[in-house]
Amino acid sequence: MEIDIIFKIAVVGIIVTIICQILKKSDRDDIATIVSLAGLIIVLTVVLDMVVGLFDSIRNMFDLF
Repeated sequence: MEIDIIFKIAVVGIIVTIICQILKKSDRDDIATIVSLAGLIIVLTVVLDMVVGLFDSIRNMFDLF
C-alpha cells in the first residue's frame, strides 16, 4: 500500500475539520454539515478506488475471469 494515499486522506480530514470548526464558530452549522459530507464523499471515492484495485489484483492472482 502506498503511504501517499494515507497522507491524502489525512490532509482532507484535517482541512475539513478546520473548515467545519470555523463555520460552526460563525453559526453556519448547515454549511459545516455540507462540507463534512463533501469531505466524506471525497474520501469514500479514494477508498472505493483502492478496493476496486484490490479486487482486480485478487481476480488476476487467481485467474478467476
